[in-house]
Amino acid sequence: MPLVELVVQRMVPQVPSFMSRDDMTSAAMVGLIDAANKFDASKGVKFNTFAEYRIRGAILDEMRKLDWFSRSLREKQNRLSQTMLRLERKLGRSPEEEEMAEAMDLTLEEYHDLLAKVSHLGCVSLHEALDHTEAGRNFLDNLEDAEAGPTPLEMIENQEITAIIADILEELSEKERLVISLYYYEELTQKEIAEVIGVSEGRVSQLHSQALVKLRVKMLNADLWAE
Repeated sequence: MPLVELVVQRMVPQVPSFMSRDDMTSAAMVGLIDAANKFDASKGVKFNTFAEYRIRGAILDEMRKLDWFSRSLREKQNRLSQTMLRLERKLGRSPEEEEMAEAMDLTLEEYHDLLAKVSHLGCVSLHEALDHTEAGRNFLDNLEDAEAGPTPLEMIENQEITAIIADILEELSEKERLVISLYYYEELTQKEIAEVIGVSEGRVSQLHSQALVKLRVKMLNADLWAE
């Protein structure tokens, strides 16, 4: 229960305002029960680590079920991803914000506003499959302790995936990498990140949203993520 409360508290800024704390806690409990039922110690993952990501995933799933965003907003997010994917392949690099805005026939201010609006739609779950099979690998499957003794084949596969993801992160802008690092590794809130890097909280939301879109596009290009 303390883990449930901790995860809920950290995720409050990530969910829409109409999703109450009680809604989050109920979903988190489902995730905790799911973690208890599916935990496999032989994979070398600590239960707390496994449970935390299951809890987070359950809250995000409940958020999606509530369907708090409009169809038009989904379409805008798809257009954003498709535009970035097209420019990425055309330019051979991540497009700049100005290039994205021009390609979408938007002003830079309108593009920033769009990023802010779709920020929650870019939530990435570590349970999302890396391939198309029902029992496909996901990010969590690669969080194994070295002491678990993976097979040589598993070590090679994990090293390849880690190398590709590391290269992808290096292609983000300095501020995007910093936002990702502070948000997911240091677990700071967007308000705290804004204070650290000296920008507005809204700008942090924009950078976070754009970074996630870039990561997804690059993973698709690298065949690491099923559409």
